[in-house]
Amino acid sequence: MSGKRCNSDEDTMNGESSKRKKSIRIWVDGCFDMVHFGHANALRQAKQMGDYLVVGVHSDEEIMKHKGPPVFSQEERYKMVRAIKWVDEVVENAPYVTTLETLDTYNCDFCVHGDDITTTSDGTDTYHLVKAAERYKECKRTVGISTTDLVGRMLLVTKSHYERDETKGPNKNDLKEVGLSQDGRSPYTGTKQFVPTTKRIAQFSEGHEPKPNDKIVYVAGAFDLFHVGHLDFLEKASQYGDYLIVGIHSDPVVNRYKGSNYPIMNLHERVLSVLTNKYVSEVIIGAPYTVTMQMINDFKIDAVCHGMTPILPDVDGSDPYEIPKEIGIFHRIDSSNDLTSDMIVQRIIRNKFLFEERNKKKEAKEVYIENMIRKQ
Repeated sequence: MSGKRCNSDEDTMNGESSKRKKSIRIWVDGCFDMVHFGHANALRQAKQMGDYLVVGVHSDEEIMKHKGPPVFSQEERYKMVRAIKWVDEVVENAPYVTTLETLDTYNCDFCVHGDDITTTSDGTDTYHLVKAAERYKECKRTVGISTTDLVGRMLLVTKSHYERDETKGPNKNDLKEVGLSQDGRSPYTGTKQFVPTTKRIAQFSEGHEPKPNDKIVYVAGAFDLFHVGHLDFLEKASQYGDYLIVGIHSDPVVNRYKGSNYPIMNLHERVLSVLTNKYVSEVIIGAPYTVTMQMINDFKIDAVCHGMTPILPDVDGSDPYEIPKEIGIFHRIDSSNDLTSDMIVQRIIRNKFLFEERNKKKEAKEVYIENMIRKQ
């Protein structure tokens, strides 16, 4: 009799052990257009709810049908999402409306989405099916950053997003023209400024030090509007060693060598964008334009890499990579991807009317739905 109890207890223990070992699989889907740190923060929060994160990315055709033209192609978006360090698997051409069949196909326990509104072209909640089945959870949306906002910034000739001008806002009429109301009519689309915190940077950082025998690689740049050109470069640079440090130039430095209204994203936004990348080990915030011997010694840098873009001289006319070149640790990298931030901006300008209309329609739809919710 005691033997039976023992076996029963053992079975119970094995059952509990099996339950504990069961991997919780999470589904997240979206357009992930102009993939930014707001997207990455949603994925980070989702990953914390389980063990394995599956991310579905919508096709260009689906986005065009329900929202308007995407800035990044579907191939670019698939690649960008795969490189986010919290993502385990990417599903291409994911359906715009999340179904139970989709969750079951990929063995996902539940779906996670931000606490904002997502609807089809006819106004249907894209998550109504998984919500009804109680297989839906929410995470906090990152206030102050969205694809709509970034598109709006590129459509506006303003420097209001610069850190040095952060007390000055863009003109209200200009904002309305591009579909970004400053009046806060929509709680999801608008011009609320992203406020950086040390907590957010810590959440995005891995925080691990290089191992004693690690070969340390250093690259630097603006990394504005983080895109697949940056991604391919960082992947190639990471192959030169074991620990990749990325120096992010300050807003005034970027504006000096880029001119116009660059950078589109301010320093802290660019830092967070780079920190989401799985190839990056550490980031230097506001890195000096010239790579000095002190820097090389302090960070124990073994290789300094730069892409195929022209290297502009420092303020005093000197070559910023003179010392790495002299000591034989400088490398030019051809990532075979010539995409630049300027090209991204040109995509927006070429389709200016379409993107302005997209922004206006998106906000109008959000305002309507929000008002309906309040009336309930």
